[in-house]
Amino acid sequence: MKNITLSVDEETYRRVRIAAAERNTTVSALVRDYLRTFARPAEADVGGDPLPPGGGVRGPGLGGAVR
Repeated sequence: MKNITLSVDEETYRRVRIAAAERNTTVSALVRDYLRTFARPAEADVGGDPLPPGGGVRGPGLGGAVR
């Protein structure tokens, strides 16, 4: 498994920590699951760009764009 380093603002990190605690998991597990889902090709759109126009997607319960 590869390790990566991310930089996020304090408020985003605070919200993600809260979301992780509410789900009885870790920030790393949330990010890992999100990236796993993101990297999986869509069944109807194999080979397409996984990002919508503008490049941002909203994370569930995070209240902000994830880029």
